[in-house]
Amino acid sequence: MAIELATIQYDPSTATVLCVGHWRVQHLAMVEAEMKRLMLSPQTTITLSGAGLKSFDTSAAWLLQSLLSRFESQQIAYELTHFNDEQRSLLSLTASRILEKTIQLPKPEVPPRLERLGRRTVSQTKHCIQFFAFFGEVIVMSLSSLAKPKRLRWKALGHAIEHTGFRAIPIISLLSFLIGIVLVYQMGHQLTQYGANIFAVDLIGLAVLREFGPLLTAIIVAGRTGSSFTAQIGTMKINEEVDAINTLGLSSTELLLIPRMFGLLVALPLLTVLADIFGVFGGMVMANTMLGISFHGFLERFQEVIPLKTYILGMIKVPFFAMLIATIGCYQGLQVTGSAESVGQRTTISVVQCIFMIIVTDAVFSVIFSWYGL
Repeated sequence: MAIELATIQYDPSTATVLCVGHWRVQHLAMVEAEMKRLMLSPQTTITLSGAGLKSFDTSAAWLLQSLLSRFESQQIAYELTHFNDEQRSLLSLTASRILEKTIQLPKPEVPPRLERLGRRTVSQTKHCIQFFAFFGEVIVMSLSSLAKPKRLRWKALGHAIEHTGFRAIPIISLLSFLIGIVLVYQMGHQLTQYGANIFAVDLIGLAVLREFGPLLTAIIVAGRTGSSFTAQIGTMKINEEVDAINTLGLSSTELLLIPRMFGLLVALPLLTVLADIFGVFGGMVMANTMLGISFHGFLERFQEVIPLKTYILGMIKVPFFAMLIATIGCYQGLQVTGSAESVGQRTTISVVQCIFMIIVTDAVFSVIFSWYGL
């Protein structure tokens, strides 16, 4: 009588394990259960016979190879008999695959320090190259827009000026006023010891107009507006609005980035002028309260000792700050990939990179001004 289902039979008298029936994937659940119930002695040499096999597929070879692996782990000797060439070939194939899987060494979770350094260096170099390519594209597109003003989206430009400039007036004014107060307060303790109270005017004028006004304004705008650019464009990227613009044959750079950059180029210098005014005013209030310098005396001294050059040197840096903030904010927004978490990560990166590049740029200008004796 033909046996249709797969099974395994063990004869203790001859120490023979007989494979019987159709060993196919749909029949092997019962065979696996019977294999687990086999109780064999390590002192016995087992004969594994395929004489009763009607059919034999790859799944059967995997299952039978697992039984042989069990024999080896229990140090049970065995021999294979009555398996044809095709069946032995399948057993050899599965054995080689299991061996490859067994001897494959796991990769270390933390790569060596030198490897980590190399990977990070390569990654950062690629990011720098991509950013400078993006920056060049934006500059070329900006010049093209200036050559063809009709292509510029004036409504979006006005909205960008309002968002980046007008709405930032309260925070810029307040912080600049407080910075002026803090600077004079810190300098006043030292100046009063030498009776040099009037020199607070010199110091506050130079510090605010040349450094603190432009620098702190740019840093505040980077945290407020640069992050906003990243979040806005990143959300558009997730919603596939940027892809839709490109699919329509339009330039996402021209539509999304150029208005924001021009808006910031207009707004940041105006905010810097406001920051200079409130910074000096805060210093004036503190000088009057703490050092006894009248408002009239402060303004007369300020006019005498602070040349127009100081103000101009501070303002020269502002357009570069604006381009950096707009470009980095928009670039990081375009790097967002598929999730709200990515928006948060890119927004954080955007603010950090903007502040870092602002300080580096300010240091470069300081070195250049020093070289030329300005």
